Amino acid sequence: MLALVTADAAQAQFWGGAPYGRGGYYYRQQPGYSMFGFPWDDYRPRRFGPAVSSGGERPAIERLEPRKVSFPSSFPVGSIVIDTKGRQLFLVQSPSEALHYPISVGREGFSWTGTEAISRKAEWPDWHPPAEMRWRDPRLPEKMTGGIKNPLGAMALYLGSSLYRIHGTNDPTSIGRAASSGCFRMLNGHIVDLAARVDVGTTVEVVHRLPPELEKAVADQVPPPEAPKPVVTKRSRPS
Repeated sequence: MLALVTADAAQAQFWGGAPYGRGGYYYRQQPGYSMFGFPWDDYRPRRFGPAVSSGGERPAIERLEPRKVSFPSSFPVGSIVIDTKGRQLFLVQSPSEALHYPISVGREGFSWTGTEAISRKAEWPDWHPPAEMRWRDPRLPEKMTGGIKNPLGAMALYLGSSLYRIHGTNDPTSIGRAASSGCFRMLNGHIVDLAARVDVGTTVEVVHRLPPELEKAVADQVPPPEAPKPVVTKRSRPS
């Protein structure tokens, strides 16, 4: 029997960079396939993560009260406004006030703007990494059950029919940074608080930045997000 080899491993192809189909591109080689059907990258077999991984325990998370700020705007009362430049989320309380939450936003090539509505709320949600994300990191499982190790954290608010979410995080150091793949991360205590204040159907407006006067008014009340601290590696002394 002749072994048929399909797809040259040296071929390359552009694929949509955002794992949920929006924004950017990344470059990877198209995998070749052996006669046994196993994918190969650079002529080496590609290893995949487990089908299901445990997210660990699900502890009780106490609500963390947000900061109330002056927010004179025309955004609808009861709506959520996400300012990606300022890396902050607002729940509009009145024509002049809002609750302020620091967040993490999409990194370069993964950010987006637009209007959605909360379509579902889920406590300790399962995580299903999209196929393109698993191609970038084959160690990821097909599914991780909800829990303290799960990157979606204690709660998720799903946005429309997209796979974007406002959710908690198991990495609080990412808050205030552009670190996600398009979702919006919050401290677990903050997402639990926000979820208790909003209902399915709540409008979520994602903007690149607030109007100049409103941006200044908020900046006078809230300190800007801290810049990531450089990682310092210690060199060992020669023996």
